[in-house]
Amino acid sequence: MKIIKSSPLLAMLIGFIIIAAAISTISVEGRKHHVKRIKPKHRRHSKDTPTGSPAPAPYPSTHDGVFDILSFGAKGDGVSDDSKALVGAWKAACKVVGGKVEIPAGKEFMVKAVTLQGPCKEETVVQIEGTLVAPAKIGSWPKSSLFQWLNFKWVSHVTIQGSGTLDARGYNWWNLDNYQTQALRFYSSGNVTVRDISIVNSPLCHLKFDDSDGVKVNNITISSPENSPNTDGIHLQNTRNVEIQHSNIACGDDCVSIQTGSSNVHIHHISCGPGHGISIGSLGKDETVACVSDIIVEDISIQNTLAGVRIKTWQGGLGVVKNLTFSNIQVTDVQVPIVIDQYYCDKSKCKNQTGAVSISNVKYNNIVGSFTAQPVRIACSNNVPCMDVDLIDIRLRPSGGIRGLQTHQQQHALCWNSYGKTQGPLVPSSIGYCLKKSNIDGYYPKRFIASSQEKLCPL
Repeated sequence: MKIIKSSPLLAMLIGFIIIAAAISTISVEGRKHHVKRIKPKHRRHSKDTPTGSPAPAPYPSTHDGVFDILSFGAKGDGVSDDSKALVGAWKAACKVVGGKVEIPAGKEFMVKAVTLQGPCKEETVVQIEGTLVAPAKIGSWPKSSLFQWLNFKWVSHVTIQGSGTLDARGYNWWNLDNYQTQALRFYSSGNVTVRDISIVNSPLCHLKFDDSDGVKVNNITISSPENSPNTDGIHLQNTRNVEIQHSNIACGDDCVSIQTGSSNVHIHHISCGPGHGISIGSLGKDETVACVSDIIVEDISIQNTLAGVRIKTWQGGLGVVKNLTFSNIQVTDVQVPIVIDQYYCDKSKCKNQTGAVSISNVKYNNIVGSFTAQPVRIACSNNVPCMDVDLIDIRLRPSGGIRGLQTHQQQHALCWNSYGKTQGPLVPSSIGYCLKKSNIDGYYPKRFIASSQEKLCPL
């Protein structure tokens, strides 16, 4: 009887359990379904959201360490501005040991004034096979960049090479006054090599080294018209340990100009002309101190120039020029092959002053050829004469085409207040008695000794 009475209660309990179990199952499945819908959404979000800084884009490179300026956006059509491409390629090469900037052949790249700055990893090369041209219009040059076109600054172990050309398009500048634009300049740099390239038509100096050490120039060509003013070929200032060799220089000013602070310079196997010859100076302008020493110029040919080998200083200057050797030099139709001028003046009139840069130990040996105005002109200061000047094996004859125009005075050597020795053969014979002799003991009068000048130049 009890079992029968409790059957409805038991049935109700079992039913409740079954319903609860069904609800639980539905809830779990619902949760599972909810998670499945969220997961894909979460994955898409994490894929699109960066988890850190993006990796820098690699520099475009033909192969490891070589950076072609075309890969940096250069057009090479001679009209488009390719300055940014050149700077970009330089910065990329600068960061790599042995990095190379390539300027490909067969194209002309117009580049405005730029500074390519170091320091870089060592052994950086700029390979110039095409042509770089400066802006044709002067107005295209920023006023802040009127001193140089291509400026290398604070670089070391850098080589500029190739069969290409730098055309500075200076012809629009040559009729202007007060400009100082150089085509290619190295400032405060070391172990620099420039070889095989051509540099043409600079507004001013073609190749300049400022405050640098360890320079090699080999097999380059520099060219601008004879009437282009102040277009020095190579200009050295405060630069040491230099070799310039096997190059051809034709310009409107000095083929090589050596300025104050320069020492240990070797120039050989150079063809110079037209131009103004190989010059030390001008030095000592505005009573400044000038120091130049240990210069060797040998095995060169000079033709159709204003001077051959020349030292020029301003009156009133201070300092020392010493230990210079000029040897094995062939001159052809040079106005005055041998010049020392301590009265240099580039205007109609200059102030007379008693001070002068001291000049000593200057050797001229085996200088032969033809002149058009005078064979030797050595004009030294009245108060600070030139000392230890040697004239050995000097054979200079008037150019055949103007022999009839030569006056007796023009055919004679001129020496003023200069001491040293001469040794034959000597042509013309007036060279033999051009220099004053020291006294019997080989010393000069005390008033001629410029020892005080030496202290100004700790070379």
